[in-house]
Amino acid sequence: GFALLIIVYYFAASAYLIDPSVMALSEGEAIARGLGLLAGGVLLYELACRSPLANYPKVFALALTALLVVATYLATHWFSGRGAYIHVGALIGSIMVANVWLNIMPAQRKMVDAVAAKQAVDPAWGAGAKLRSVHNNYLTLPILFIMISNHYPMTYQHPQNWLVLVAIMALSAWIRHFFNLRHVGKFSPAVLVSGMLGLLAVALWVSWPKPQPEVSVAPAAAVTETQTASMSALDTQVLALVETHCVGCHASTPTDNIFKVAPLGVKLDSWVDIERQGRQLVNRTTVTRDMPFLNKTNMTDEERAIIAAWGKEQGY
Repeated sequence: GFALLIIVYYFAASAYLIDPSVMALSEGEAIARGLGLLAGGVLLYELACRSPLANYPKVFALALTALLVVATYLATHWFSGRGAYIHVGALIGSIMVANVWLNIMPAQRKMVDAVAAKQAVDPAWGAGAKLRSVHNNYLTLPILFIMISNHYPMTYQHPQNWLVLVAIMALSAWIRHFFNLRHVGKFSPAVLVSGMLGLLAVALWVSWPKPQPEVSVAPAAAVTETQTASMSALDTQVLALVETHCVGCHASTPTDNIFKVAPLGVKLDSWVDIERQGRQLVNRTTVTRDMPFLNKTNMTDEERAIIAAWGKEQGY
């Protein structure tokens, strides 16, 4: 998972991790913040587990919730929506893995060895492992959503995307509580129903139609006079192709009759955006050829060849 994070979000930070409309970061700055968020979050959690706070499970749960809320807020105010969500997921996943490697499995081995040697088992081994196991248990459903969140741009592109993720994590953990109760013989349908109604409310919130300006044609990608003067002939052709085939969906305010939010958070409103997403633009139109979606704008092979030539010129 960490290798994939590096390959996708760090090697292509300008396309997947950085969103200038959120915060203007260099690739190095964005990567440093991402690694800092992961390392800092895991370190804070581990220190808390080794502190007296571990003796108060309910208070610890509130502290862990606060940590994840702060991490979510910071990530969504530093990175693109996709990058933010995946970093919160990576933080949760790192905490869960560290719990198993650093405490749960070592504690189990100590207990097994003690029993084999007919020695007394230290209750602290089991208590520490149980605390972390409970945390891993409740974090299971939140991280499952984050794993597939890339398919739901209406969540990570929402103006309050941090609050959307916090709500989904809290509600999914609440639903997990229902199953935990059932496993000990307690059936509490109110927990499940309230959790499901909460998720339905979030779904309506993020999917509710937003007022759209009256636009009869797809918006044109913005280009400054300075950029126009420095653009090559291929640049100009690609700009025209993007305006014709792409910005109907991939814009801050899409005009497409199906997509009301830019798919995957990819916006091509300006030439700067086109250059930033250039590698992905070339790959999706000339390599995988799955864009435009269902080729609904009828991009021709000749037009794809122009984009391919531009990509070669750019070194993609």
